[in-house]
Amino acid sequence: MKDNVALVSVDSLERLSQYWNDIHSGRKLDAIVDAVFGTGLNRPVEEPYLSFLELAQNYASAVPSVPIFAVDIPSGMNSDGGEPHECPLKADFTVTFTAAKPALVLSPTYRACGEVIPANIGSAPAVVNSIEPRFFVAEKADASAWLKLTGFSSDSYKNKRGHTLVIAGSESYSGAAVLAGNAAMRSGVGLVTVVTPRSSKDATASRILPEVMVRGVAETEGGAVAEKAFDEIADLLEKADSIAMGSGLSQNESTKKFVETIIAVRRQPMILDADALNLLSPFSAKRSSDEGYDHALILTPHEGEFLRLLGTEEKAAIKDRVAAVREFATKHNRILVLKGERVLSGAPDGRVVVNPTGNSGLGKAGNGDTLTGILAGFAAQAPKMNTDIFETVVAAVYVAGMAGDIAEQRFGKRVMTASDVRECLTDAFASLSTAE
Repeated sequence: MKDNVALVSVDSLERLSQYWNDIHSGRKLDAIVDAVFGTGLNRPVEEPYLSFLELAQNYASAVPSVPIFAVDIPSGMNSDGGEPHECPLKADFTVTFTAAKPALVLSPTYRACGEVIPANIGSAPAVVNSIEPRFFVAEKADASAWLKLTGFSSDSYKNKRGHTLVIAGSESYSGAAVLAGNAAMRSGVGLVTVVTPRSSKDATASRILPEVMVRGVAETEGGAVAEKAFDEIADLLEKADSIAMGSGLSQNESTKKFVETIIAVRRQPMILDADALNLLSPFSAKRSSDEGYDHALILTPHEGEFLRLLGTEEKAAIKDRVAAVREFATKHNRILVLKGERVLSGAPDGRVVVNPTGNSGLGKAGNGDTLTGILAGFAAQAPKMNTDIFETVVAAVYVAGMAGDIAEQRFGKRVMTASDVRECLTDAFASLSTAE
């Protein structure tokens, strides 16, 4: 070892405990480096290593100024991001080799990693480049690039920016239609029309942005969109560049038939959320032979809705969230957006993208409707601007999460609402445009 580096051999927990006591008595550490276990560990840390690492964590907690550096991955972490293992020593910085491991960016394990710093240790470029990646992290540059591709030109006007059709709301849930429609309008799209039952039309129109058009349609006795409403929106289906359906829709047989008919005949990207997902659960629909990729069906469940789509109540089915998202997206040839901490977006070709923006304040009522509106607004712009629909979904999720982070900074998680998130889109777009 170099003269200025001391090597301390610790062959028992008693000696380690005494060493920490000596440090507390006056000896000072500048940093703790965790290099006990690497990516090969596939089970929880056992004794005596568990106590060894816990003692180090106790010292670091008592002296917060001492940073912890993890080598490649914090000891005890399942690097593939499957079943999470408890990490007894939480890092402030993780210096990971060649590329980030899934667990470093997935929930809940990312919380134990601190700042992740990829480092080149001489991996052969030919070997690295020969591996086709299927798991990615959304980055600010990706969202900025999408906004640049879909930016406003000197001849931009409403029809060139796209028309979003939002089918949402019911007599008891008119607010969902308002939230989704308003979010779509703030996304940069040219036109937004909200379709809702006649009994909730006035309540919707009185609270929605004046730029959003509202149409009331036939309804069931319970105040939900009825099957026969399809004939009343045939003209809108021809004009729309994207469709969002499900927010506050309610569940009954007539509404289910309406949803199934819309899915069967539409020829534009479509976002399904909330009750539209519940009406189609368990999910078994297959892509029709004439449905192009730009006519993608985009499903946006939270964990409970995803389990219903899978036809199970067993949470073990989505214990490995990346694998579950990839399997569903490839099996059904759909785009799946699994909401929750660190949103996952899965493509039919097997790609899965984790989103690093967003916070737990987005778990409040109405934020799912807001995300649906943003997704639909972005999706309407995609065919107009010739942008890839999956990249569009990834950008929309990133921007929505970023707006949520701005809302958290401005109002705090306790106070922030879905409407605050929508209004913070202004600052999110401004920040991303500056990053271009």
